[in-house]
Amino acid sequence: MNLFASRKPLTLVVLALLALILLCSLAYRYVFASAAEPDYLWHTVERRSIENVIAASGTLEPKDYVEVGAQVSGQLESLAVEVGDVVAREQLLAEIDATVFETKVMSAEASLENKRAQLEKLHAEQYLAEERLERNRNLFTQNAISRDTLTASETEVKGLKASIRAMQAQIKADSASLDGDKATLNYAKIYAPMDGTVVSIAVREGQTLNANQSAPLIMKIADLSVLTLRTEVSEADVTRIYPGMPVYFSTLGEPQERWYSTVRQVLPTPEIVNEVVLYQVLIDIENKGSRLMDSMTAQVFFIEDQAENVLTVPAGALRRGPGGPGVLKQTASGTERVAVKLGMRTRTQVEIAEGLNEGDVVVAGIRNPETGAVEENRRGPMGGPPGGRRGF
Repeated sequence: MNLFASRKPLTLVVLALLALILLCSLAYRYVFASAAEPDYLWHTVERRSIENVIAASGTLEPKDYVEVGAQVSGQLESLAVEVGDVVAREQLLAEIDATVFETKVMSAEASLENKRAQLEKLHAEQYLAEERLERNRNLFTQNAISRDTLTASETEVKGLKASIRAMQAQIKADSASLDGDKATLNYAKIYAPMDGTVVSIAVREGQTLNANQSAPLIMKIADLSVLTLRTEVSEADVTRIYPGMPVYFSTLGEPQERWYSTVRQVLPTPEIVNEVVLYQVLIDIENKGSRLMDSMTAQVFFIEDQAENVLTVPAGALRRGPGGPGVLKQTASGTERVAVKLGMRTRTQVEIAEGLNEGDVVVAGIRNPETGAVEENRRGPMGGPPGGRRGF
């Protein structure tokens, strides 16, 4: 019993010593770690171009194209082009079997020739009737013939004149019908309506085309020298887009290459996709080198603001203070706070209008010694959220 009583104070002393050692260790770490120089992440002030953009996606399509169809029915006799061929206006593209149309034209021409011959015969009969009428008038003045004979001659001339007019009308109608038949015959040969490239063919040789209800599609010709980028923009962003607004885009195949243009038109009628209201914005682009193709997908950026060749620092380098925004600038003795005047801002970069020079080194963040993560100043120069307007 006395043995246990003598060990209890000793145990308490040991525990007290361990607690004291732990407290001293924590105090040492706090004091000396706080006094140590922070592990700064440095950034050199440099000149660069920054911009605020509205991002969207779109699809390329030909600006000008024609869907070539058949205006007559019949069997497709031949195709003169293939997909990818470059064609000129009025170049022959395809032919439909024209046997029926040729026969109809020949029949109409023969009928018209027959009526013209009948017209010549009527003119000859009119000439004879007028000669006879003139002779009968002379005879009537000499009382050599009766009034009925003279009247019959006059009636004959009038009747022939009426027949001539009727025949002339029939010839005119038949001529118009023949012109229509010839036009139908010409429709059997299909010519290119524009300069361009054959981008698709919808029929095969030997296929029967029926144009009685609607013109069957034969092929599509497009001018690929100028393409239109049809972009879908959300209703939250479309009010900031306007014709003439600068824009650039890149394709999935070449994401590092930028194509620059301007907005041609903002279509007023939206499309609703999965309850999302989207407006179409049209952008024309010259297809230099024919490197862009129909139906390519593009990532589009509408430029709201941009500043070229300006001094910039990361947005995380800004520090808020009573004198306004500033940065921690590296000096020979360590760091000093420098007030700066800001220009344009993006989510990641800030333009420095005054206060710094190119080549100055500033603190962009502090690396956490335990985790290694970089801790940036997450508050804007006036205490607001970082990043300013939308952009990158």
